[in-house]
Amino acid sequence: MGSERHDPTLDLLKLHDRMNRMFSFGRGGHEDDLIGGSWTPPCDILETKDSVILHAELPGVKEKDIDIAIENSVLTLRGERILEKETEERSYHRVERAYGHFARSFTLPRTVDPERISAVFRDGVLEVKMPKREENRPRSIKIGLNKDIDAK
Repeated sequence: MGSERHDPTLDLLKLHDRMNRMFSFGRGGHEDDLIGGSWTPPCDILETKDSVILHAELPGVKEKDIDIAIENSVLTLRGERILEKETEERSYHRVERAYGHFARSFTLPRTVDPERISAVFRDGVLEVKMPKREENRPRSIKIGLNKDIDAK
């Protein structure tokens, strides 16, 4: 039987996402709400020994329509997914994807170095890499001999 580490942060993130979905307008299937309203892009946050990485699904959003800002240890993603206008050649029969503005904010852990945060956008996924501060990275400590300590 393997031992699994319980992560209360993951539970809070799941609860936060459920609350966002429950109170989020523009997800109920009503066409008027989906066009020009607001929506919440799904995000995953993972951690490695060197960094914290955020992935945000932003299909149909252009890179120029994404803004990433940091203020008071809060990382905020903002942007907009724009619905193409109907023309004489084509018109919409059904609109199920949400369009309009979005914003997500995340409190940065103290272990992250905000000066070294970088972002890449490819295939509709925004990846924000937040390197950890050097002093917060795990390191090994060698055990010395007793005589080394006594000599001091």
